Amino acid sequence: MHRFFVLSCIALAAALSACSTTRQSPDTSIKTASVVAPEGRPPSGKPAKDDDATPLFVGPHHLSGRTLEISSLADLKLNDKEVILSFDDGPIPGRTDKVLAILDQFGVKGAFMMVGEMAEMHPALARKVAMEGNAIGSHTYDHANLTALSFDAAMDEVVKGELAVTTATGTDVSFFRFPYLAESQRLRAAIAMRDMVVMDVDIDSKDYFTSTPMSVTQRTMNLLHKRGHGIVLMHDIHKRTATMLPTLLSKLEAEGYKVVTLKFKKPEVPNDLVASADFIATR
Repeated sequence: MHRFFVLSCIALAAALSACSTTRQSPDTSIKTASVVAPEGRPPSGKPAKDDDATPLFVGPHHLSGRTLEISSLADLKLNDKEVILSFDDGPIPGRTDKVLAILDQFGVKGAFMMVGEMAEMHPALARKVAMEGNAIGSHTYDHANLTALSFDAAMDEVVKGELAVTTATGTDVSFFRFPYLAESQRLRAAIAMRDMVVMDVDIDSKDYFTSTPMSVTQRTMNLLHKRGHGIVLMHDIHKRTATMLPTLLSKLEAEGYKVVTLKFKKPEVPNDLVASADFIATR
């Protein structure tokens, strides 16, 4: 039974690793290292150097920025050289906890968009993410493409995922991200009425591609140089993400960026008006 549970976890993580972030239908041709080859081995099949011993980037650090309290997407306004670090698809032992340790080392917080099924499998780790002061969001229950479902079925996925993450973390779920960024205005409005802010993506690290940690870091920094600020998308289910994260944070710090901590503030206006504000802000 234990072996079946472990294999189930591995299978789910492999399925999630194919997450793409286009606003169109997901590109199912995309493969990642966890599908092409076992984690820790390049496609050649030769063992890769163990990267578990990530070098410590000793402090003190000055990367932590302001805390931004928001009630809707309209409130999420970043200044130049401000970033929000967001992580999708977890939690998963051995990876999410490494990401948490690195964030703590640099004194910053992230926004974790958890898949409900993963949170159910690893509730202690999900609760640890919340207890360390990170923003908590949901990413549906099993990473479904909501635009491929009926509205009612899509909302069932949203509600089921929200409940699973809430139960696992012991805290309210205040943020949401569409799997594959596949959305509709009707779904955005319905989610906003549940007191959840939809998290868009400004900088896609594409850490789900088969590429080196160095390539992920350079791609992310190049995009930030062009835009100047934004919400960065990463995935805490990939080993390469934890491997590259200390270098990425060090580069951000060296170039004067600040990591913003997100907090949810209960809206003071009716939720239907919040939903309308979301539409205006995203058009």
